[in-house]
Amino acid sequence: MLFDTHVHMNDPAFDADRDALIASFPEKGVALAMNVGCSLASSYDAIALAEKFPHVYAAVGSHPDAADEVNEEVIETYRKLCKLHPKVKAIGEVGLDYYYEDIPRDIQKKAFALQLELARELELPVVVHERDAHDDGMTMIKQFPTVKGVFHCYSGSAEMARQLVKLGWYIGFTGVLTFKNARKAVETAKAIPLDRIVIETDCPFMSPEPFRGKRNDPTRVYRMAEALAQIRGISVEEAEAATFENGKRLYRIED
Repeated sequence: MLFDTHVHMNDPAFDADRDALIASFPEKGVALAMNVGCSLASSYDAIALAEKFPHVYAAVGSHPDAADEVNEEVIETYRKLCKLHPKVKAIGEVGLDYYYEDIPRDIQKKAFALQLELARELELPVVVHERDAHDDGMTMIKQFPTVKGVFHCYSGSAEMARQLVKLGWYIGFTGVLTFKNARKAVETAKAIPLDRIVIETDCPFMSPEPFRGKRNDPTRVYRMAEALAQIRGISVEEAEAATFENGKRLYRIED
């Protein structure tokens, strides 16, 4: 069975077939899915889907693109949501994104720090989005040494991944792992322990080969398991089993 550790099933791309698609996950081998919020509004949507489907869980948080919405009132709302809803298993996705810089860096850092502090308080893992902000991302998580989680859709170096693993973090791989030019992702997947790797679709984005350019969904997470198996020289069954257990451990989901 597979665990898609990062999905956005509340995205409008799924408006036409969302419920039927989610209901079909178990029969297609996807036993668990973590639906991740990117804003206060999408966090409410993530919770609603988690409460509707037994195999779906939720994370709540504001992505760097929504960092300007984060204030003490929003943090208090996230605090209440985490305490009220047992299927909320993480804070995320949160972090830093310097690629477009639509939101000033100081605002992103403040929002990230507030949400890391919430994760520390509630003792929840964090789903980190980090793009072109490697140094600042590492600096900030080191300020919260008891907070652990996953760097999803990992785009850093193998050496940075090794540092994260030593700090107790997980590394999430998307469909990029299947791309022919994915040198850094492949190097990283080889370099870190298998028990620190999780796989994800980040759907509806990041479709793996041979579906690149099409709407992605969790029924394609098997392609990441296949790619990981090839990279590590193990069977697909071993890759699926390892990443499934890693995802459960990351999000503290019991059998």
